Amino acid sequence: MSGRRARRAVITGTGVIAPNGLHADAYWKSVREGLFVLDRITREGCGNLPLRVGGEVRSFDAEDHIEEPFLVQTDRFSHFAMAAAAQALDDAGIGRGAPDDPYSIGVFTAAGSGGGEFGQRELQKLWGQGSKFVGPYQSIAWFYAASTGQISIWSGFKGPCGVVASDEAGGLDAVAHAARAVRRGTEALVVGATEAPLAPYSMVCQLGYPELSTAEEPERAYLPFTTAARGFAPAEGGAVLVVEEENRAREREAPLRAVVAGHAATFTGASRWERSREGLAQAIRGALDEAGCAPEEIDVVFADALGVPEADRAEALALADALGAHGTRVPVTAPKSGMGRAYCAASVLDVAAAVYAMEHGQIPPTPNVFDICHDLDLVMSRARPAELRTALVLSRGLMGSNAALVVRRCDGSAL
Repeated sequence: MSGRRARRAVITGTGVIAPNGLHADAYWKSVREGLFVLDRITREGCGNLPLRVGGEVRSFDAEDHIEEPFLVQTDRFSHFAMAAAAQALDDAGIGRGAPDDPYSIGVFTAAGSGGGEFGQRELQKLWGQGSKFVGPYQSIAWFYAASTGQISIWSGFKGPCGVVASDEAGGLDAVAHAARAVRRGTEALVVGATEAPLAPYSMVCQLGYPELSTAEEPERAYLPFTTAARGFAPAEGGAVLVVEEENRAREREAPLRAVVAGHAATFTGASRWERSREGLAQAIRGALDEAGCAPEEIDVVFADALGVPEADRAEALALADALGAHGTRVPVTAPKSGMGRAYCAASVLDVAAAVYAMEHGQIPPTPNVFDICHDLDLVMSRARPAELRTALVLSRGLMGSNAALVVRRCDGSAL
């Protein structure tokens, strides 16, 4: 390695399909303003289920984003992924279509629930009409890797591809995987996570989660870090990023949005929220170590914010454990309280928000949360102006994974 510059992974494009915006710019505007969009779930077949409140992506017409041959063989979660990927590629100045070297760009996604809506529709045909009425795409549309495959085919990318089939923390793991692939030699990866868990079949599968909020009123459904916390409200949608080798991006004069600086992950067991304190603190330390970042350099934390009292307490204590005195002083935010928690996609949406927060020098608020019961500097009510160079994004999964990701603002100089 003597005389050679280390390869650095930078984010050059962002794309978002979310309950509070169908484009990354619209999403950031809503997040910055603290827009609250949680509402009663209106999807067909969901009216009699005990899960009442969620973050729906409304006014999204897949036909406006995806060509018919791809549309008929994919589920809603892949529709979100393909639409967000197109945004991210345009933002990065790459675009769709066969690149000069198709093997230089890969695709990596995370998924927790897969294509439940497509699967339910085909199973209804099987039991209601018979096997001859089940389409051939039933075998692939539900699959966790479907979005990775469809984006790569749709865009002509033949580089390293894969999927993290995991709980919520898998979103950060996917971004970290992309960054490490870039450091090892891949030129760019399209990476992210989208979820569509609000179809009846998917919702019934979620009802076994004790952390799920069954509140009737949207304003009471998801209140992390408060005495009224009673679980989380689920959401659909997600985000896709383009992660690229820095010098390649500079040569293309692409926008250098942020550096993926450090990541670490641990496992402490399903619903063992007290244990997640130690596991999350260890993940934070590992991410800081990989990033070469001191605790006091963290300017903002995008919290996991599960909305379960034991889990919220563990997260607040983990920040103090890992960051010392800085853990109680650093500004913390949880934009997801205004739109719901989109499983694997929630943390990637937070990464996108962190990128915009650093660019605009504003920490977005935690919507609908006005009084907390933990020793945190939680940003509430309105966005807070701040000089932001480094952000820490946290995620924990219902199955026990913990992850931390450090992203830094690009400083304008190559390594």
